[in-house]
Amino acid sequence: MFLKLLIWFLLIRYASSEGDADFIYNGFHGANLSMDGAAKITSEGVLLLTQSTHQKGHAFYPIRLPFKPSNGKVQSFSTNFVFAIVLQYPNVSSFGAAFVISPSKEFPQGELGNYLGIFNPNNVGNSTNHIAAIELDTYLNPEYDDINDNHIGIDINGLKSISSAPASYFGNMSGGFKNLSLISGEQMHLWVDYNGDQNQLNVTLSPINVPKPDRPLLSSTVNLSSILLDDIYVGFSSSTRTAPVYHYILGWSFKMNGQAQALDLSRLPKLPRMGPKKKSKLLIIGLPVIVVFFTFTVISAVGLFVRSKIKFAEVLEDWEHEFGPHRFSYKDLFMATKGFKDSELLGVGGFGRVYRGVLPVSRLEVAVKRISHESRQGMREFISEIVSLGRLRHRNLVQLLGYCRRKRELLLVYDFMPNGSLDRFLFDHPNSMLSWNQRFRIIKGVALGLLYLHEEWEQLVLHRDIKASNVLLDNEMNGRLGDFGLARLYDHGTDPQTTHMVGTFGYLAPELTRRGKATTSTDVFAFGAFLLEVACGRRPIDPRSSMEEEMLVEWVSECWRRGKILEAADRKMGQEYNEEQMELVLKLGLLCSHPVAAERPSMRQVMQFLDRDACLPDLSSDGLGAAILSHHKGSDDIHLSYPSSFELGFPNSSSIEGSVLSGGR
Repeated sequence: MFLKLLIWFLLIRYASSEGDADFIYNGFHGANLSMDGAAKITSEGVLLLTQSTHQKGHAFYPIRLPFKPSNGKVQSFSTNFVFAIVLQYPNVSSFGAAFVISPSKEFPQGELGNYLGIFNPNNVGNSTNHIAAIELDTYLNPEYDDINDNHIGIDINGLKSISSAPASYFGNMSGGFKNLSLISGEQMHLWVDYNGDQNQLNVTLSPINVPKPDRPLLSSTVNLSSILLDDIYVGFSSSTRTAPVYHYILGWSFKMNGQAQALDLSRLPKLPRMGPKKKSKLLIIGLPVIVVFFTFTVISAVGLFVRSKIKFAEVLEDWEHEFGPHRFSYKDLFMATKGFKDSELLGVGGFGRVYRGVLPVSRLEVAVKRISHESRQGMREFISEIVSLGRLRHRNLVQLLGYCRRKRELLLVYDFMPNGSLDRFLFDHPNSMLSWNQRFRIIKGVALGLLYLHEEWEQLVLHRDIKASNVLLDNEMNGRLGDFGLARLYDHGTDPQTTHMVGTFGYLAPELTRRGKATTSTDVFAFGAFLLEVACGRRPIDPRSSMEEEMLVEWVSECWRRGKILEAADRKMGQEYNEEQMELVLKLGLLCSHPVAAERPSMRQVMQFLDRDACLPDLSSDGLGAAILSHHKGSDDIHLSYPSSFELGFPNSSSIEGSVLSGGR
């Protein structure tokens, strides 16, 4: 034992002093790796990073490597490895993995999903990370400028690749690049070569049965000396979220200051068998006994089965097969909500009831909304839009996970937001008041989410019901725009044809009462009412207030006309707010609430105002206050916009919106 420890100590000293690390794993039986999370070495000798939902796994070479031993310049290095990505459900999208060069081999703050188990919303993109990674990305994230959901990328300190290309390889004989699918379950070989003298980083990919191509897939000039620290670790990281996925590494070779050794492909372990195991001899011998026992119990089993079928019967038509991955079984939702017990009830309203649930297999917390429908007319189009909205991916939107149909019910499944809705903190919890910094961060988050809906997703999305009760707060009190029950999708550049007036009184733009036609500008109007709601701590319409203060936008306009706009700030905060930010939000709320649609800013302009990248127009010169007061007091239409607080077409729905998808009661 002492001799083994001495040899291992000398190897560490040698690797640290010489700086020419050189190791190879043709399979990982007996490999000394530093692993955490779900990472493990299987009985076949395969390194398995993740295998189920909501997992992250890291596996690193345990010794720090001196990448900059003397002159402060990163040395040349070379590595290659064989990997495979296997989906449990082939049609369900998943997240990928990455080869990582990092000053640490532990990432306790790394989040799941598209953060690859390395980064989180607070540190992604920070130059202090000192991390370089080669990502095997199998999920399209528009916020990180991904080119598609099947690409290789070079990442520096974050998830926006400085260079990326669709997964493919160069055919030496035929010429040209041939496409590969990272989630095909096939074994692939990847090489990473860095020339420290020329600052040249090459990434090459091929199927396992094809020699290393002459032409790399990626070739990028990047000075790693300005990014990496001296003593660092090399290894792998991956993570999953709602979809189970197996990330395998079958062999790995690495060398500093030279070409990494070639893997002996004949010695690599086989991938673990997927699917059912072979029948055991015991089962074959005991089959007659099993048959007799089965026959004896089949009568009672059939009875239970029929009862279960009736209890959990669902509506499933032929056209729904194309939406399979987004459809939940009623049985799973029934079990998740404990049979839709009142103890799991989050809210009740005109749309139906909302329940908290925990999915039985993945243990994912969800919110389940039950909506009654009497007609099948338009149901296919509605389900199609629900599935499309389920593909929205933004950190300031509540994720719509899928749906289920049963008899005369439609069930929508969302991410669960533990801190409930924003209006609970504004109006219902005087002892849990939000600080101004929290409110301003929530405002910017909702603005970013709405900008994504209007301009940055593949289609234009009109939310049509923006208000504080539809803004949910996650466990870090970040604002997420939710409840897409009234949302509609349109192709960019087309004219929205919606003519049915829906929304919530107090947030409806004046033109909606005349034409009933929703646009991005009507969303901006509702966002303006939301801004005043958050800054003033008051609802857009408050019948309990005096006549002068009943209409929030009129009252703020009057404060502004008197030169005392800060008097409109939420009195519960006292003077604990940034006066410059408060004045900006109040004036921006008035500008977004302009009676004339053409005068309202776009959401991109709103973000420029909030980030102080652009100045608000001179409100004292454009007559905004006079226009608002004149219109609100003189127009018959405005009384249609603000008579009372209920949902058009869905009476008494206000009580559900304050707690949907959340922990509120």
